Amino acid sequence: MTEPERSFLTTQRDLALAAIRDGWTVMLRRGPSQVQFWFIALLIGVAAGFAALFFRKGINALQAAIYGTEDVQFLHSYASSLPWYWILLLPVVGGLAVGVILHRFTRDGRARGVADVIEGAALRDGRVETKAGLASALASLITLSSGGSSGREGPVVHLAGVIATLVSRKINADGITGRDLLGCAVAAAVSASFNAPIAGALFALEVVLRHFAVHAFAPIVIASVAGTVINRLEFGDVAEFMLTTPGSLKFYVELPAFLILGMVCGLVSALLMRGIFWAEDVGTWLQRLIRLPGWLRPAVAGLLLGGMAIGFPHIIGVGYETTYRALSGDLVLHEAIVFAVLKAVAVAVTFGGRMGGGVFSPALMVGALTGLAFGLIATGILPHVSGAHTLYAFAGMGAVAAAVLGAPISTTLIVFELTGDWQIGIAVMTSVSLSTALASRLVARSFFLTQLKRRRIHLAAGPQAYLLAMFRAGGVMRPLGDPRAPDRAALEALVGEGLMVEASSTLEAAMPVFERDDAPILAVVIRDKEEGSVDIVGGLFHVDALRAYNRALAATAAEEHS
Repeated sequence: MTEPERSFLTTQRDLALAAIRDGWTVMLRRGPSQVQFWFIALLIGVAAGFAALFFRKGINALQAAIYGTEDVQFLHSYASSLPWYWILLLPVVGGLAVGVILHRFTRDGRARGVADVIEGAALRDGRVETKAGLASALASLITLSSGGSSGREGPVVHLAGVIATLVSRKINADGITGRDLLGCAVAAAVSASFNAPIAGALFALEVVLRHFAVHAFAPIVIASVAGTVINRLEFGDVAEFMLTTPGSLKFYVELPAFLILGMVCGLVSALLMRGIFWAEDVGTWLQRLIRLPGWLRPAVAGLLLGGMAIGFPHIIGVGYETTYRALSGDLVLHEAIVFAVLKAVAVAVTFGGRMGGGVFSPALMVGALTGLAFGLIATGILPHVSGAHTLYAFAGMGAVAAAVLGAPISTTLIVFELTGDWQIGIAVMTSVSLSTALASRLVARSFFLTQLKRRRIHLAAGPQAYLLAMFRAGGVMRPLGDPRAPDRAALEALVGEGLMVEASSTLEAAMPVFERDDAPILAVVIRDKEEGSVDIVGGLFHVDALRAYNRALAATAAEEHS
């Protein structure tokens, strides 16, 4: 190669490297461009897809090792042949390991899940806890492998959120970009878990981001498709559940029955959710009453689950074997009812014991059993105008899951994609609509939003309710010394009248004080908890609080309609 040619190639190489460095610097400062963002979405989709795949295979491998079975799809049948003491002790040992992990790596001993991802999207610019999230994924893996009764989608969604958070921090993403990356990761994780690309994308938009902005749609779909490809490379293009009995066109005449099924499933889903929350409250009360260390709480729950599993191994793990049997009609009426009740109790014990896991898969199982029981009764009463009773099992599966998740659109599509049968669409949609409408009246919209409400995070009412919680009084106030701030004497007078708010409090706490006392200004203080004294640091003007709130509302509306 001649010297001019070498010089030309060297120059082009140096220019290319400089462009890459400049592009990286610009992306860190200003965020990625659209094309760059789509590429990042693809990479996040692949990473989240592999995370979901490894989590699923990890559960299967650990279950196979613990229970000594080669086919974990028939774990319940195999577990019934094991010694009773083995069934009893496995959840206890698993619960003990979970308690130690969560006590060591989380501040409150609670496993993270979908609710925390929703909170991260709404209030934390698309970020979630990383250390606690990784610990929760490990704890949930142990729970599902050792006899806990929950699902794998909750920890997988949060694990995907951890991946998105790490990327957002690396590229210094702003709030909109961070939320979009979080949506990409969630979509890929859901689609990889259930081989459901359409539902995965809509789940991220409907449940996590809680809007359908056009700018977020393309990258989320790209990530969702990437997650599905990861799943299909390992498991093939096979539906999770198959409708073994051909659907009959008679169900058009049965639409009133599916409406009734929807209302029944709405009540069942509300009972399931309220049972979980009641178990959490009872567990906390008992823990305080007997002064039980927090790290032992999952072990106690494991003992209760082990006792139940001795007689009814169907409650172990995700429960797909029993769900398969319900959808194929391979259960009689009393079995469907008893298994549904016991699964609901087992899920409540698992969550009440803070063992970790998700609620979607248990909702599918309870819904399938509820639908089957209803179908057996309905087709028995009117056999000549009834289709297959398994149609009711599929409709019930979707109806309970949709009401629990508060996601009628994505859950309906998940049922379609899990079954590969689009002919049951009318039955599923009819039941889903009624169950979601009824359950949303009995809880705060969904299981996840009710979880957040119990933590005093009010997202169910929309941005107008939760945006005030994003601002601290100390960040909006006019500090002492600011020429626009009141003087110290005026602020001391406000403190004397009780018109004050702590600097660490949010505008959510300050606005009611403004409204109640019709005060234009509040003193902002820092309270000394030991001495009980207060130190005045500034003044919070009502107009400043409203201005910050209005800017946040405008930014949220712009994002949702962009």
